[in-house]
Amino acid sequence: MLIDKLKPIIARNDELSELLSKEEVISDVAKLAALSKEKSESDEIANKAREYLQTLSDIAENKGLLDDKELGELAKEELKNLESKQKDLEGEIKILLIPKDPNDKKNIFLEIRAGTGGDEAGIFVGDLFGAYCRYADSKKWKVEIISSSENAVGGYKEVIALVKGEGAYSRLKYEGGTHRVQRVPKTESQGRIHTSAITVAIMPEVDSLEVNINPNDLRIDVFRSGGHGGQSVNTTDSAVRITHIPTGITVSMQDEKSQHKNKDKALKILQARLYEAQMEEQDAKNRESRKNQVGSGDRSERIRTYNYPQNRLTDHRINLTLYSLEEIMLNGDLDKVIEPLIANAQSLALSGESE
Repeated sequence: MLIDKLKPIIARNDELSELLSKEEVISDVAKLAALSKEKSESDEIANKAREYLQTLSDIAENKGLLDDKELGELAKEELKNLESKQKDLEGEIKILLIPKDPNDKKNIFLEIRAGTGGDEAGIFVGDLFGAYCRYADSKKWKVEIISSSENAVGGYKEVIALVKGEGAYSRLKYEGGTHRVQRVPKTESQGRIHTSAITVAIMPEVDSLEVNINPNDLRIDVFRSGGHGGQSVNTTDSAVRITHIPTGITVSMQDEKSQHKNKDKALKILQARLYEAQMEEQDAKNRESRKNQVGSGDRSERIRTYNYPQNRLTDHRINLTLYSLEEIMLNGDLDKVIEPLIANAQSLALSGESE
């Protein structure tokens, strides 16, 4: 029963409140931080649980008044409201009880690359990156470009950015995959519609405790940074290429003038890519049990089509079609796509629990 799941949550939340008032906890910085975090994470579900139990108590009380001559009608009316409230609370609580993704609160590395379609694909990399930046701004997140490679017509061959903010991964994790665009390119003189594709990867920012890299597994090469057409950006060997020998994953970084800064950035991206590879390996092992996932996040999976002539955005994973593409892209109003994806993931998780 739902009550049996909720009582231990309330008890632990109360216990945490008591522990956080004790002198021995207050004086222990590490313990205080750990318990404060646990309480903060349990507050929402604990408060909903208390409200739910109080509602059940109020329902029982009003049922006992139904035969009362003076209060019976009033109790009957109140019961309708309380039973409706009970149903709503049960739905909210079931969603809150879904196990949390441990990466949900993390910052992310957003990596967008041009695929098929030549210059037009690169232009769309810039367009989609701009939409993500506007979306991040609406969420009060910060976007820092880590590395970028521009093409000749104002787009990007590749852009990697760090998105910092509470819940960045929880909302953008569904963006990983192949994004297809259909439109008349700026570079097209005949007015023909072209189809291009770009890939998006969403990788949680991780630290050295989560991904332990053996220095002996790394090959680090340094070289001189180069601009467009081989033009020298600077006169020192500041660019860095790090290769993780066991996996063959390679990261190059040359945006900074300092070799040390380029190395630090490259290592951070390498950690994220190794972590992503570990997650994909784990996902492959547990694919049958991961019914709550919307798509695999694999870059080869076509997840979305942006059709400009029809002003249409289609997310193929949940058969969502919106005829407000220009508004979504110009305003960064990606919640119109992300909210249905989250709702679908929650629905699948709940149906999985009931099986």
